Amino acid sequence: MIALGCDHGGYDLMQEVIAYLEKNGFEYKNYGCYNTEATDYPIYGKKVAKAILSGECDKGILICGTGIGISITANKFKGIRAALCENCFSAEATRLHNDANILAMGGRVVGPGLAVKIVDTFLNTPFSGDERHINRIRAIEED
Repeated sequence: MIALGCDHGGYDLMQEVIAYLEKNGFEYKNYGCYNTEATDYPIYGKKVAKAILSGECDKGILICGTGIGISITANKFKGIRAALCENCFSAEATRLHNDANILAMGGRVVGPGLAVKIVDTFLNTPFSGDERHINRIRAIEED
């Protein structure tokens, strides 16, 4: 299950992501927002992070105007590795090397065609499981 969250700046791009998920048979839970009325990205970054940490969802996709604020919010939670990606290489690398569990994008930065390719790459790239990457993730998680 994929947790989705966006603010008003990411709403339109999230509709493109939802269409991709539905077309490709991915299950998702939408934590909002549900329109383009101004709202605050931390609300949705927190909801998605908590859904992953609780085990309700496996991965998440967050979108705000730039992707920056919403990814910062999600990354405040221990165990969350939210990666802001603006290209497919970064989406692939963050899954392979960082085992990122949330993809963040900017609705005002990434166009719909590229966003769908980034989502596809993120969702279909497994973690490499290499020991060096496991050790680095452990180092991230240490206090």
